[in-house]
Amino acid sequence: MCGILGIVARSPVNQLLYDGLLLLQHRGQDAAGIVTSENNSFHMQKGTGMVRDVFRTRNMRSLPGNMGIAHCRYPTAGSASNSAEAQPFYVNSPFGIVLGHNGNLTNSDKLKEEMFRQDLRHI
Repeated sequence: MCGILGIVARSPVNQLLYDGLLLLQHRGQDAAGIVTSENNSFHMQKGTGMVRDVFRTRNMRSLPGNMGIAHCRYPTAGSASNSAEAQPFYVNSPFGIVLGHNGNLTNSDKLKEEMFRQDLRHI
């Protein structure tokens, strides 16, 4: 079971998200990530390992914004060492989507095929 956290505030949320991930670390110790939003831009830092190993002071400075989501991963599928599987995920088209997700899509190939057939641009 992964740990997922989201915060919207009147002040910067990067430290709150980090602190929240530390509290959720028992939910996943293989990868961690934070995405914040400021002025219609996303700022992301993620990687494999424990929360304290993924984020350094310089990483936290690069996460401005008053809203964000964070994720710590416990893999039940895929690879624990693959940094591409660290979350949150970001897709640029058509407008930009950030997603933190817990679970496995067992029919992802079928869903991808249907989305391409319908000319949906979310993937």
